[in-house]
Amino acid sequence: MLFLYLKSQRMIMSALWNPWHGCHKISEGCKHCYVYRGDARRGIDSTVVTQTKNFDVPIRKKRNGEYKIPSGTEVYTCFTSDFFNKDADQWRPEAWRMIRERSDLTFLMITKRIDRLTVGLPDDWGDGYDNVTICCTVENQDRADYRLPIYKAAPIKHKMIICEPLLERIDLNPYLGSWVEHITAGGESGKMHALAISTGLWNCTNYV
Repeated sequence: MLFLYLKSQRMIMSALWNPWHGCHKISEGCKHCYVYRGDARRGIDSTVVTQTKNFDVPIRKKRNGEYKIPSGTEVYTCFTSDFFNKDADQWRPEAWRMIRERSDLTFLMITKRIDRLTVGLPDDWGDGYDNVTICCTVENQDRADYRLPIYKAAPIKHKMIICEPLLERIDLNPYLGSWVEHITAGGESGKMHALAISTGLWNCTNYV
């Protein structure tokens, strides 16, 4: 599915690519996962990680030989799982191959498993692909203090810190610097968590 949105006064095409679906809760930020809620309504077991029918979407072509996803599109990647989930280790090398093939696209992924980044990285990864942004999620001080030192040292060209769901005040001062391109914050998803959203944003502005 393709979308258009305004970014820096120019229209950007975006697409969603979920090569696999399902995940395992690993920290407090996973407690109210929107994927689990959606799957529960459909009777799907979210703990079972499966390759999706859209696995090869980035390289699918039209009858005329052109890619279905046009050049310049920003691709939001693996939003119903975690790209670095261990249950997807067998599929990740092929996903990296498609990302490399579509160097004309930009891929953005969000992870709570930054400590698994180096598992199965492509041989030509170097200090990262130019067309890949890997965002690291931190929901509280404990996870910030664990994940961000790993994230800061990781070989990634484009980095964003995602404080979402922001469950408490987080002091990011020890980790700020030119190595991170963007920081964003938000609360829990869903109607039941409106207060968490407003409180979380207030907490973040104290330190960012």
